[in-house]
Amino acid sequence: MPSEPLVAEHALEFPGGYTRTTGPVIGRFLTELRDGRLVGVRTAEGRVLVPPLEYDPHTGEPVTQEFVPVGPTGTVRTWAWVEEPRPGHPLDRPFAWALIDLDGADTALVHAVAAGGVKAMRPGLRVRPRWRPEADRTGHITDIACFVPEVTTMVSPQRTEYRVMPGRSLQRFLEGVRDGVFLAGRCAACDKVYVPFRTSCPSCGSRIEEEVELPDTGTVTTFAINNLPDPRAPEVPFVSAYILLDGADVEMIVLMGDVPAHEVRQGMRVRAVWVPPQERTLSMSNVKWFAPTGEPDVAL
Repeated sequence: MPSEPLVAEHALEFPGGYTRTTGPVIGRFLTELRDGRLVGVRTAEGRVLVPPLEYDPHTGEPVTQEFVPVGPTGTVRTWAWVEEPRPGHPLDRPFAWALIDLDGADTALVHAVAAGGVKAMRPGLRVRPRWRPEADRTGHITDIACFVPEVTTMVSPQRTEYRVMPGRSLQRFLEGVRDGVFLAGRCAACDKVYVPFRTSCPSCGSRIEEEVELPDTGTVTTFAINNLPDPRAPEVPFVSAYILLDGADVEMIVLMGDVPAHEVRQGMRVRAVWVPPQERTLSMSNVKWFAPTGEPDVAL
């Protein structure tokens, strides 16, 4: 009969720690780490190795013993994301193992990057070390707790308050809107009707003196469906549309309401929905929005 395989479990452990000498090159690197500095060593060919090595990995020649300050900032060359850190990992939250090209170095250093999320990681990300408190440093690579991205953007809340003084033409137009009518100007030279009311013709430059009262009905010429909230809009999504008021030669941009966004179309006939007269001011907010009239569409 086949015998059961012999299994013997073994563990090699050094409870008090395993002590080894570092030598002058690696020892210098670790000493500088303890003091919060990063250095590399220069090879005979002029390359700077970080972490330092005693021999040039390309030629096998001893290094020059010339130590060069590098970093502390660097650039992520490539990285791997750790979603669930294990015991013994440098961080207890998701992080990235990254190859980091420290400024002034010709080789990459492997270390942890605390980026705040995988979406923040990318090749070319600029990072710098986050050092452990000086009293906790022992001359080990873990004297760098991790690397963190450099600050490249900031959120600065802004608020600007200003007062607009309308000119004579805008003042007259808003007075009409307050009274529930749209006032336009007719150019005597080219016979075009402009709304809002203006005092000079943008086509021929003539002075406009004739005031025209237009109806509050018109036709949608083009429109856009918006999916971002707007305090003036009836709902989301909502439609902002260019409409041509009856009797006008230029369009106005308005909000659409009382109609699902997907039912708005070019050629739709619409009418202004006004706020009650007692609530009106010198403002376009007197018009809540434009709504369909139910009339047949106009061919454009």
